[in-house]
Amino acid sequence: MAHSTRLHRSLHQLLHHARVAALGTLGEDGAPMVSMVPFAIAPSIPALVLHVSALAAHTGNMTRHPAVSLLVMQPERAGEPVHALPRVTLHGRAETVIREDTRHATARQAYLARFPDTASMMQLGDFRLLLVHVAQARQVAGFGAARSVEAAELRQILAEAPAPD
Repeated sequence: MAHSTRLHRSLHQLLHHARVAALGTLGEDGAPMVSMVPFAIAPSIPALVLHVSALAAHTGNMTRHPAVSLLVMQPERAGEPVHALPRVTLHGRAETVIREDTRHATARQAYLARFPDTASMMQLGDFRLLLVHVAQARQVAGFGAARSVEAAELRQILAEAPAPD
């Protein structure tokens, strides 16, 4: 159990402190596309929150094919082996949250708490909030420390408050 607890803490730390992810979506023709997206966490939902432009290719992709994958990883550090970087690949479904949805205010607040400089972007008509409901993940916490993570543990990690730096 101690090993699982260490991996749980490591995943919590990674998700609550990283601010960007590589987002994998499927294009209209079925071809994969990867882009960078900032993300926040809405603990009370619990889900990841994306703020995206309707003009972005990945937004159209998520509208047509809501199945997505996100890669969140610790930044590279000089002198450390890149093959041991802590990372997690999340699999889930993207859902656009309309302003009338009761979750919209929660998602907006979570995003602005993490990215206060985006307040003016929230007013732009082509931007929208999406929730990513994570169903499973594959965590690599370093050499010899990899595991599959089920939805229940992911929801628990997303619902937990971030640990202080």
